[in-house]
Amino acid sequence: MTMAGRLWRVCNLLMAAFFGLAAAVQVVYLVPAALTLLVSINPSITGNGVWRSLCDLHSAGCIFGTVALACSLFAYAQGNILHEEEGRELFGLVIIAVWMRLCRSSAKNPLTGFCLTAAVVVALFPFVSWLYIYMNKEMRESWPTHCKTVI
Repeated sequence: MTMAGRLWRVCNLLMAAFFGLAAAVQVVYLVPAALTLLVSINPSITGNGVWRSLCDLHSAGCIFGTVALACSLFAYAQGNILHEEEGRELFGLVIIAVWMRLCRSSAKNPLTGFCLTAAVVVALFPFVSWLYIYMNKEMRESWPTHCKTVI
């Protein structure tokens, strides 16, 4: 296996962990967690018809949800959208849609170059943004009570 192939599997493992952790609070993350875990175990599964159908259906739902949340935020948000629950959900749906697209495109050609770099950035983004939000005292103070007890 090439270095790019190993990196792609590690990225999928990171995203499966992220989606799995997020599924504890939002059910929408269960499907991408399972699909991504399967890709980390066997990257060629992205060519399977059932996998592709589930990926497409879930991606379509995420895109619909992204548009609905974006409209809601545009109409009602006050200040930083990361301070709004809907803003964080919006970013989660975008991450799912982008990751599912990267996984789906890996069926034709193994990810290299720009796509592999994008995969690494997307895989690290949830963890880096969580660290930023967790370390930012101003953001922590504006959290709802139920978020303040989460690690």
